[in-house]
Amino acid sequence: MASKVYFADFRCPSWRENLQQKLARLMMTAGFGDIDMDGKYVAIKMNFGEPGNMAYLRPNWAKTVADLVKSQGGKPFLTDCNTLYIGGRKNALDHMESAYVNGFTPYSTGCHIIIADGLKGNDEVAVPVEGGEYVKEAKIGRAVMDADVFISLTHFKGHEQAGFGGCLKNIGMGCGSRAGKMEQHNSGKPFVKQKKCVGCHACAKICAHGAPTFGPDNKASIDTSKCVGCARCLAVCPKDAIQCMYDEAPSILNYKIAEYTKAVVDGRPCFHVSLVMDVSPNCDCHGENDVPIVPNVGMFASFDPVALDQACIDAVLAQPKMPNSAIGSGEACQCEDHFKAAHPDTDWEAALIHSEKIGLGSREYELVKI
Repeated sequence: MASKVYFADFRCPSWRENLQQKLARLMMTAGFGDIDMDGKYVAIKMNFGEPGNMAYLRPNWAKTVADLVKSQGGKPFLTDCNTLYIGGRKNALDHMESAYVNGFTPYSTGCHIIIADGLKGNDEVAVPVEGGEYVKEAKIGRAVMDADVFISLTHFKGHEQAGFGGCLKNIGMGCGSRAGKMEQHNSGKPFVKQKKCVGCHACAKICAHGAPTFGPDNKASIDTSKCVGCARCLAVCPKDAIQCMYDEAPSILNYKIAEYTKAVVDGRPCFHVSLVMDVSPNCDCHGENDVPIVPNVGMFASFDPVALDQACIDAVLAQPKMPNSAIGSGEACQCEDHFKAAHPDTDWEAALIHSEKIGLGSREYELVKI
């Protein structure tokens, strides 16, 4: 059956309603008020933006959702998991500092931030994936799984590996611990950049399986036959010498994202919001953002994350290409698929096809405009 996806554009022609109020009205019309939140812990999953990026969602949007949760008696908190790559959000302290710098404080959002996988990215829960073909147990940040209600607040955009960064990407990849992210991006085995290694043996001390070995020069290497992919060595390396190979095929990456998403949403109340605005060609995890590839579209909300992503994709593909963007000239301009135009080697449809296959949601939807 077709799932309902609710839509509102960004027009506010009257002083009677601003965009935050319009988003709240959209969410309530979509059935947000039917969720029992009284006295419940409510996780609001979003991306706080890598320092230097300015395409991420403003804190005002988070406040709208948090205030709505509180109006229903819930206890909201903003959350995300630490990143696998080296940057401003690889541990909880840097992550929260980056969020504060980008404007996400209790004063601007009306609630606190909890980094779901803890200080070093290894506070995780092994969550079984029903029907999982590529992931049997997803490694999810503990605070995400501790919440009674789960809400995703997504900035819809392009993505250099997944093709598009929507609701599924925000949940599946975003809620994975560092080890969970590594499992999605590759076979789960890290490697050592020899030039950076100083031979401190921190990786050997944290590893329970004896995977780090050291040569005559005291440089570390990872014995992949012993490595279980827990990513703890990545977290403790003081020189960021231990890293992950981003070598998973685009389709397999999207299959794993779908299965991780199912691990997060199964068995509890969930609700999803996506804002199709400032549609940058790349993820908000970049320390920069390019010109939007299409004009701003609007706000979408649904109980079905798959239908929500499909509706956002269809809306983006219906837009004209921005002439001064990455897809607005040259060979990319000739490609009718905006996501393929930005990243030809990606396979964005794989996530949606696999999501339907494992019972995560439906690509068929009824668009309800308010």
